[in-house]
Amino acid sequence: MVSFNFPTDPVSIAVYLLGLIILWIIISIPVYFAGKAIKGGNAGYGQAMGATLGGVIVYYIVYLVVAYFLGSVIGAPADALALILGLIAWLAVFRASFHTSWIGAIGIVFVAWLILLVLDFLLIAAFNVAFPKFYPF
Repeated sequence: MVSFNFPTDPVSIAVYLLGLIILWIIISIPVYFAGKAIKGGNAGYGQAMGATLGGVIVYYIVYLVVAYFLGSVIGAPADALALILGLIAWLAVFRASFHTSWIGAIGIVFVAWLILLVLDFLLIAAFNVAFPKFYPF
């Protein structure tokens, strides 16, 4: 199990929150370009930022609620169900944010993931710095 120590002093909290905001801005860039590609140029950066922030929030709410309430009823399979329902909820946020179909939302996620993968490889090659690991290999 991974433990996380949340900062407790005001300066550390401010730095942590600033880091989250910067990460949110950076992660929204591939989503923006993917939205433009899938929607034929009809997507805005605000939509991308809304989709990335809203998607994370909705995913975690759905995941935690399903895992908590069903975990006591059905046990370990609740985690798998919570993951699946959380991902569907995340896609629903992308679908609503970009006013697209389910296939369009899946396309935006897939293209954004590919763009982020390429950016990660470029950052590693140029600066020996990487995003947190988000790909399975």
